[in-house]
Amino acid sequence: MADDSSAFHTGQTGLIIQIPEAEPAVRRWRERLDPSARAGVPAHVTVLFPFLETSRTDALVHSALAHVLGSHPSFDLRFERCGRLPGVSHLVPEPDTQLRQLTEAIADRWPEAPPYGGRFTEIVPHLTIAQGQEDAVLEDIETDLAGSLPFTSHVSSVELIVYDGTKWQERASFALGERSRS
Repeated sequence: MADDSSAFHTGQTGLIIQIPEAEPAVRRWRERLDPSARAGVPAHVTVLFPFLETSRTDALVHSALAHVLGSHPSFDLRFERCGRLPGVSHLVPEPDTQLRQLTEAIADRWPEAPPYGGRFTEIVPHLTIAQGQEDAVLEDIETDLAGSLPFTSHVSSVELIVYDGTKWQERASFALGERSRS
């Protein structure tokens, strides 16, 4: 999600994958150090942020999202380690291929909504724990989380969330397709 809550504006939307299995480990850190958590966003991996303004997310967009996302099979993610981006501590989802494919599929369908507003050229799937912190704080987080890893999460849907000016709210959930049996 965005760098801080001042970057959120009413009517903004995003597409996320909720990772409830992460909550016991990351909740207390996220509530203190991740503005999106304080604004009501659960532990998640972002598929696309920002997405279309809520005024544009009509029945046709919902139908197109259901079609695009439903063409991708459900999958499992494993979280075994922490990672860092500048000033950010996060959990690394593995494998991340399907996450990248979901982001690319949505961005291809809605090119006016590039990942992270076009600020970054590479898609780096991650579950943010803390933002804007010094290395010592990030090291404390990583030490604390070591005992909670690894864990696995089954991904079967993508949620459309909307910022109402105060909190992020889930607006719709879109099922992924059936997992392929090999």
